[in-house]
Amino acid sequence: MRDRRGEGCGRRGYRGRVPPYPQAVLDHLSAPVGAGEMDAPDAVGESGSQSCGDVVRIQLRIAGGRIREARFLAFGCPSATAAASAACARLAGATMDQALLLSTEALNADLGGLDAHRRHGPELVSDAVARALEAWYSARLGAVGLPLAGNRVAVAMSGGVDSAVAAMRLRDTGRDVVGVTMRLWHDPAALAAERSCCSPETVRMARDTAHALGIPHLTIDAVEAFRRGVVEDFIAGYAEGRTPNPCVTCNGTVRFRVLGQAAALLGAYGMATGHYARIARGAAGRPAIARAADGGKDQSYMLAMLARPVLERLEFPLGDLVKDEVRELARGAALPAADAVESQEICFVGQGGYAPFLERNAGLGPRPGEIVDTGGRVVGEHSGYWRFTVGQRRGIGLAAPEPLYVVGTDAARNRVVVGPREELATWGLTLHPAVGHDALDPLRPFEVRVRYRGAALRGRGVVPADDDTLLVDLDEPADGAAPGQTATIYQDGRLVAAGTIAGSRPRTME
Repeated sequence: MRDRRGEGCGRRGYRGRVPPYPQAVLDHLSAPVGAGEMDAPDAVGESGSQSCGDVVRIQLRIAGGRIREARFLAFGCPSATAAASAACARLAGATMDQALLLSTEALNADLGGLDAHRRHGPELVSDAVARALEAWYSARLGAVGLPLAGNRVAVAMSGGVDSAVAAMRLRDTGRDVVGVTMRLWHDPAALAAERSCCSPETVRMARDTAHALGIPHLTIDAVEAFRRGVVEDFIAGYAEGRTPNPCVTCNGTVRFRVLGQAAALLGAYGMATGHYARIARGAAGRPAIARAADGGKDQSYMLAMLARPVLERLEFPLGDLVKDEVRELARGAALPAADAVESQEICFVGQGGYAPFLERNAGLGPRPGEIVDTGGRVVGEHSGYWRFTVGQRRGIGLAAPEPLYVVGTDAARNRVVVGPREELATWGLTLHPAVGHDALDPLRPFEVRVRYRGAALRGRGVVPADDDTLLVDLDEPADGAAPGQTATIYQDGRLVAAGTIAGSRPRTME
């Protein structure tokens, strides 16, 4: 539908005479392809907003792996109407891969090359097409898709430089690469600028990067799966006095499950991410996570709870690189994400950290309680146990002859327990649930890590208590091992086992 107000966005940003539209735009305006409503479309995507005056709706009919019909409704500037017409002309009869390759740049070229002030139209349309495909594929997650091809690999793309370079490296080795981005839940009370991989801006960056690499890109709606599996677990953990790691939970229960389902729909056997980690084969030939070459960026800890079937299909193209090399590769290829800022560790929390997030979303308002020492003596007052975590020193608000640390929290009684540093010492851990990735040789040294950035500690022994519980003894103490955290066990750089800390033990007398 053409704009009856005249030039619309065609005048935006100009001073003086407005340059004419290219002939291709005028052709699409005079004889638009696919204008009007579609009866019972299979997929619909919309972009823009009435507040800015430009809205585009794309409607698709899909059958037999192709777009059988494409129609549009456009309200606003002529460039949006012309771009929607150009998109429908490209989409009619296209394969799904061809549809997933439709980019802003391709539409802009079809229109004769619009200037920067008029590119808003092609951008809106490419986003509307992507949203229609997102809706169609997301509704089919878990269904049988295309036959899996060994050379095809689905790369999880977050919009950052790491996943961009991972996709590029695989493409450059001749692999058939398709990018997959998950639209995740974000805190509705957080500003857009506070979000990282949860924001529409990063989804668009991932799509632009994939198209710049010449690979198809699919966005999957994982909002509810992420909210239920990660956010609600995080909130429940803190409400119960635990310290959960949502990144480990996300990778173990949501992210790779959704990636695998999307890969199945796209016909990809392989899966890859931009994590700094490696896959190594143990003595029994089983795949196991191994540390990355860049020790400062190693993310094997975050992948600790992955299931073995996932590891059989998984690749980490950045495992042998350091971060500076990744940045240089991205800049050399002029990738849109080359200088993207690093994402924060907990993507959905927003500015201010986890305490304000919990108070906004978990009903945990100010609730005064006692601060006690390890003998039970009241030594102060706090405003909510969830504001404290084991090992914390700053922000306790107590004056004492020696530094005091949080050594525990009691959710049931809204208490915070403090003590000197030596009372943080943990010499044994109970891990439940726990997973085994490879065989541990009890006669050789191994290491245990209880935090993502924590130091590796010498292990003393690991004893299975039952099918999913491990008892771990340490040869040197861990400071502040909190229930809910993840503990990882390494031998020769390979991740052989991991689990959630369910309890800790002081040194036992021998």
